[in-house]
Amino acid sequence: MANLDQNNWFTEISDRDGSAFSLRITKKLDEQQSPFQKVEMYETTDFGNLMIIDGCTMVSSRENFFYHEMISHPALLAHPNPKNVVIIGGGDCGTLREVLKHPSVENVTQIDIDEVVTQMSLKYFPELCESNQDPRATVMFDDGIKYMREAAPESIDVVIVDGTDPVGPGEGLFNHAFYTSCLTALRPGGILIQQSESPLMHMPLLVEMRDAMTEVGFVDLQTLPFPQPIYPSGLWSVTLARKSEAFAGFREDDANKLAQSTEYYNAGIHHGALATPNYMKRAFEKK
Repeated sequence: MANLDQNNWFTEISDRDGSAFSLRITKKLDEQQSPFQKVEMYETTDFGNLMIIDGCTMVSSRENFFYHEMISHPALLAHPNPKNVVIIGGGDCGTLREVLKHPSVENVTQIDIDEVVTQMSLKYFPELCESNQDPRATVMFDDGIKYMREAAPESIDVVIVDGTDPVGPGEGLFNHAFYTSCLTALRPGGILIQQSESPLMHMPLLVEMRDAMTEVGFVDLQTLPFPQPIYPSGLWSVTLARKSEAFAGFREDDANKLAQSTEYYNAGIHHGALATPNYMKRAFEKK
């Protein structure tokens, strides 16, 4: 639920979390109702442009790097040589931009169900779309669940699930059937990474996700928390799941080189995110 009051404060009210988050608005820039969701764009006083989907904050100019860097670089650098990457969702194209910073990547296919999100991003977040024309990139507008179900077995190195909350168009990205499709499509040692909500607000969902990933056959998991100022609680996470072998560190030298072109991610951040807080450890161990 969202509200724009008479003093131009946009507030996302999260009934499920008993919390709210506000940003001060200068003006409304755009609004489109797609076949899937309502997409709005605002200009804020301090966070640049702001995208809202179905009343929920999604992306702002000021802080999007936290999310885009953490949903891409940890998985790509935990893989020894990622060549073929698939992004499910990711319509604002910021994750695509980050993936294409990796020289080993030969091709990356992004599949988002809603073209309106990308159209809005091209207009209001051109910096996120600056790599869309990279010859290694293919941007598609289709059903990502169907795409993964039909993907050739052992054809992908890294699958990045950059979707919305598990409601509406994003609901089918959080279940056994989808994870099984990802597992089948990944090569041995391949990695699935998915945004896994707030480890403070949404722990039951996070535990359910991890359990489902393990139950379909992923052999090792890592959940990395990170700041995300415009999402509920300000603390978010991504979860990595690896096929056929355990995680064994990450390519630190390459992470340090990459730091020249990132705002948040570096080797130290990766190490720190791997240090799981005690309350998360207890939740993951409890059966």
